Amino acid sequence: MVVEHHAGEATVTTTVQRWTGVEVRALRESKRMSIREFAAHLGVSERMISKWEAGGENIKPRPINQAALDTCLVRSDPDTKARFSHLTADSLVPAPQLGVHDVPIGESAIRHPRDGALMVKVEGNVFLSGPSNSPIWVPAFYIDVYPVSNAEYGRFVAATGHNPPTHWKDGNFPDAISGHPVVFVTWEDSTAYAEWAGKALPSAQEWEKASRGTRGSVYPWGDQPTPAKCNVRENGVGATTSVNTYQSGVSPYGVYDMCGNVWEWCATESRPGRHELKGGAWTSPFNRVTPSLFNDAAKSMCDDDTGFRCVTPAETLETLLGK
Repeated sequence: MVVEHHAGEATVTTTVQRWTGVEVRALRESKRMSIREFAAHLGVSERMISKWEAGGENIKPRPINQAALDTCLVRSDPDTKARFSHLTADSLVPAPQLGVHDVPIGESAIRHPRDGALMVKVEGNVFLSGPSNSPIWVPAFYIDVYPVSNAEYGRFVAATGHNPPTHWKDGNFPDAISGHPVVFVTWEDSTAYAEWAGKALPSAQEWEKASRGTRGSVYPWGDQPTPAKCNVRENGVGATTSVNTYQSGVSPYGVYDMCGNVWEWCATESRPGRHELKGGAWTSPFNRVTPSLFNDAAKSMCDDDTGFRCVTPAETLETLLGK
């Protein structure tokens, strides 16, 4: 059986030659059903589903049940098929491309109506997360193409009266760094901006997916360790740079500065009072900016190499824009 599902311009083909307990379990988990729900959906007993899954690759359902599983998969929605493809990648017949096409900047970039920031859509699908490349499902969202700049943060300060970063002289940033990422902001400062803009800080998984894409690349630009593609210690810049400087280092979605320049606050709490940071900074050695690596800090931490960017659920923003 061959199933094709579409994501943008890409066609993803899933091929199951013969169902085993491995594929049965993957389909049930892809549909996010309990054993009871899945058994009722297929019209078989719960005991039979449990037997298939326990048997793994050593058990093969009867032809009539193979056909029921074929029908179940072919009638599934594209998101379910994408999850199934990733969960069964090793047991499927090779296909042109598993996963969902990463949409480059320009095809889905929009301006957020509140803060005017350019955002790009990251489709809802599975990506390979962390150093072990574990498949993780993340719903669709939009993410800021650039870290929040001094100019953008200045508009927030002017509109709300929020305290400016401590290094701004008389509460104003120098014109020379207006396009640089804002720094000396705590997690609470970053969250306050996000709430004012009608957005949120990204979860660590959202941030990582926007950086690496769906295919498990080590860096935003691929697998080659190339410090020249980002602002890190080895380059000797010694300060932040404009958020649009490193064009060759953008992610598959066209997102800038996902390695180096500034650490970025995430919504994910690592333990009480501490939150994850992603991406490394101009102060970081290159081996610390790999997007899959873990780092965290106290939410009160405020330093010259830490900033943030924002996200919003795709459905929320598209509804707001009448799309």
